[in-house]
Amino acid sequence: MPHYPTYSSPNPSLHHIHPHHPLRRFLFYLLSALRSTPTSDSIESGTKKKRTKEERLRAATKGLNVHVVGLSIHHAAVEVREKLAVPEASWNEASAEIVAGGEIEEAAVLSTCNRFEVYYAASDPRKAMASLTKYLAKRSGLPVSTLRKNTFALSGDDCVDHLFRVSGGLDSLIVGEGQILSQVRQCHLHCIEEDGSGGKMISRLLNQAVAAGKRVRSETGISKGSVSISSAAAELSEMRSMQDLQLPFSEARLAVVGAGKMTRLLVTHLASRGLEKMAIVNRSLKRPQELAEQFPEVDFEISTSEDLFDVIGRSDIVYTAASSEDPILSKALMEANGLAGRKLMVCDIGVPRNVDPDAGEVDGVTAYNVDDLSAVVARNTAMRQKEMIEAKTLLAEEAEAFTSWRQSLSTIPTINKLQQQAEQFRTMEVKKASKKLDGLSDKELEAVERLSRGIVNKLLHGPMSHLRKTESSNKAQALRELKTMYSLEDENKKNGKK
Repeated sequence: MPHYPTYSSPNPSLHHIHPHHPLRRFLFYLLSALRSTPTSDSIESGTKKKRTKEERLRAATKGLNVHVVGLSIHHAAVEVREKLAVPEASWNEASAEIVAGGEIEEAAVLSTCNRFEVYYAASDPRKAMASLTKYLAKRSGLPVSTLRKNTFALSGDDCVDHLFRVSGGLDSLIVGEGQILSQVRQCHLHCIEEDGSGGKMISRLLNQAVAAGKRVRSETGISKGSVSISSAAAELSEMRSMQDLQLPFSEARLAVVGAGKMTRLLVTHLASRGLEKMAIVNRSLKRPQELAEQFPEVDFEISTSEDLFDVIGRSDIVYTAASSEDPILSKALMEANGLAGRKLMVCDIGVPRNVDPDAGEVDGVTAYNVDDLSAVVARNTAMRQKEMIEAKTLLAEEAEAFTSWRQSLSTIPTINKLQQQAEQFRTMEVKKASKKLDGLSDKELEAVERLSRGIVNKLLHGPMSHLRKTESSNKAQALRELKTMYSLEDENKKNGKK
């Protein structure tokens, strides 16, 4: 007697019911209705059931394309950017809201201080754009007209090229900076989390972008050389230490005046060069103590402004980054405090200037100001511009690899049909020969099965491999030829008539 699944069964199955039993069809429709009906829990929570891997794969073969809508420091004012900004902890939540409307299959949010971008996959670009625009307007509270003036939208290859430029650091204010690569990597990691909304298409796109960003930085010099004032101060002092002080930079005693943002950036660059100890002079102790907490690997000697000249007198290189309208160092002050006659390097990164131009006239003192540091920045920026040419070539190769993969998804249905047809023919032929195989043992029959499958797989390997490797521009023609060669379309028509 066949086993009839009950409603309480955790996984109701029809496999044990005879295919032609009338109850099978009834139960099929009943179970389909039950599965498609939302539960009270899902209605109350408003959550959408997460699709299975197979469902996302099927969706990826149904004409999905990749798109991006966003705004950045290049296109939008800060007051617009801040209204759309999403903290990293909420990226997945925002992505889930974007796909909840049903017009967008996959989505991932990338939100930083300089940009807000939504990468998504959809089969109907028009409906998807309308859905996303509605979401952005609701989230920001801005009228659609304002959003359109400040946002950009790219699709297909343009979307891929843009993301790869972003990951490679070519779209950053500071060309080649490394932080954006880390942020794109986090975007990828979040989108593949359990509550992420990145399916096969978007997760592959982001993963390839991370690989492209790493490749650009390892194979070109685009991230080398200081291109900010604070990093230039670290580079210049290291470069000039032997010439100005006759002392290796690693042995120089360092001090910094001020404890604001510029000092934090400076310490970051110095720490990357192996900084272990530094003196900080500031009006109050709060900010230096915060820096000490932020850089536990650095031994900070913290002093107040009253001890300024005492600290300078014990230092070899002094960086000034204080918030002051008037110079804190001058020829007169330095000579009056006994700083003449000893070798000292002073790097002024303050704006307005912290060091009077006449400080460089003090015996033994070499002073550099923002203009000197800007020359270093300009030189390194020019070098990075040259590296951009090679970087663009590498990024184009990585983008083409992704595009080829995406277009290869269109071959999956044809390959599946070819495999199904081949398996059907194999089964038919084995069945025809079954009477002649009556004398064979079960083990020998299994060997015949394996042999027939092996022959079919080897015959199919050539055309399927050719289809996968065909250049994007010729893939459509190759698909048509394969369908005609194996009568795949005719087979579908026959099946349709039945």
